[in-house]
Formats: sequence, C-alpha cells, structure tokens
Amino acid sequence: MTNPLILFFAALSFISTFMGGLVGLKYKSKLNLILGFTAGVLLAVVAFDIFPEMIQLTQEVKIDPINPMITLVIGFMVFHIFEKLFLIHYSQEELYGSHKHPLVGVASALALAGHSFLDGIGIGLGFQVSASFGIIIAIAVVAHDFSDGLNTVSLMLIHKNTSQKAFLFLAIDALAPVLGAISTYFFSVPDAIMVLYLGFFAGFLLYICASDILPEAHSEHSSWKTIAMTVLGILLIFTVTRFT
Repeated sequence: MTNPLILFFAALSFISTFMGGLVGLKYKSKLNLILGFTAGVLLAVVAFDIFPEMIQLTQEVKIDPINPMITLVIGFMVFHIFEKLFLIHYSQEELYGSHKHPLVGVASALALAGHSFLDGIGIGLGFQVSASFGIIIAIAVVAHDFSDGLNTVSLMLIHKNTSQKAFLFLAIDALAPVLGAISTYFFSVPDAIMVLYLGFFAGFLLYICASDILPEAHSEHSSWKTIAMTVLGILLIFTVTRFT
C-alpha cells in the first residue's frame, strides 16, 4: 500500500518550486540581485547539502571517497566542454564576455530538473525506510525547492531565453519531483550509484556558479547589494540544512 504522504509532499515541492520561479520572473529587472542570491544558494547547496550526503553515503556503502570526487570533476568538465566547444560560436575575442546562448540556459534548466526528479526519488525512498525518515527528507526537499525554481528561471533568463520559455522549463522543473516521487513505487536506487551522481551534480553546480552566475551578477551592476544577496543565499541554505 502506498503512503499518501509521498504524494502530499511531492505536491508541496511542486508548489515551492513554482513559487520560486514566479518570483524570478516577476523581479527579472533586478536580475543581478537574484543572480547574486542564486550563486550563494548553489554554493551552499554543494557545501552544506550535497557534500555531507556524499560523505555519509561513502561511509555507509564503503566506497572509495575518490570515486565521487572523480565524478565531480567529470561533471564540471562535461558542462565546461559542452559550453565552450559546442555552444560558443566563433566570434571576436572581445565579444566573448557578453556572448550568451539560449541552449546553455536550456541545458542548465534540464540538469536542474534532473536533480529535482531525484529529489522526488529521495522523498519516496525516505518513506520506504520509515515514515519519520521520509518526513525529514521531504521537509528538506520542499524547503530548498523554492530556490530550485528561482535558479531555473535565473539560468534561462541570463542566457537570453524568453520569459515564456523560462516559464515552460519552470513547469518542467516543478513537475520533476512529483514524477520522481511517483517513480519510487516501481524501483529503487542503490546508494553506490547515488553517491556517484551526487559528485557529478556537485561539479555541475560549481561550474555554473563560478563560470556563469557570479560573473553575470557582477557584469553590469556589481555592488555591495549583490554581494549581500550572495551571503544571504548562503545563510539561507545553511539554516535550512542545519534545522531540517
């Protein structure tokens, strides 16, 4: 018999993701501040959420810690190569700083949707362990899904996608955890595979944070307000991960 709480928390994650994205769309005129906040969120997610989970899983499954670090480097380099070799057109060197490609935003949004799908899997598998464990996992997922929606919209907009297209990929991202949660009725994911995925996704997040989001946030409107928003994003995720 399926636990109805799985679908309940999956629905909450949908709402949380959608609300975060709508905030990003409504206040896109202040995109530099949103991007500063987004960069802080992504950095903190890697440091305070993904890395601790990786450490715990490597201990539980007794896997060599170097393995997820290898996939982290692979994740970083795959997106770097994808962006630099296939998406940056040949143009004058002085134009590279302002050159953006919508497909980079699409690829980023799809990667975040993939992570959201696995967030939903995390909810479902948590309830397979026990109701109390599932609730803890679900609260953590719902809490940071707001920033997932915000990140999806921000990445689409900074790469010159339209608001309508950003909304479409926001909807995909919002549906992803729901589908992930439902899928756990049919299969499970071994921890040995999950820890490798976490390394890969951490590399992806570090790349887009350092290479795309932070430089863009400070390209035209660099100020103490942007830096403050980055710090705020870090503190938010730190608080969420410590108390959920």
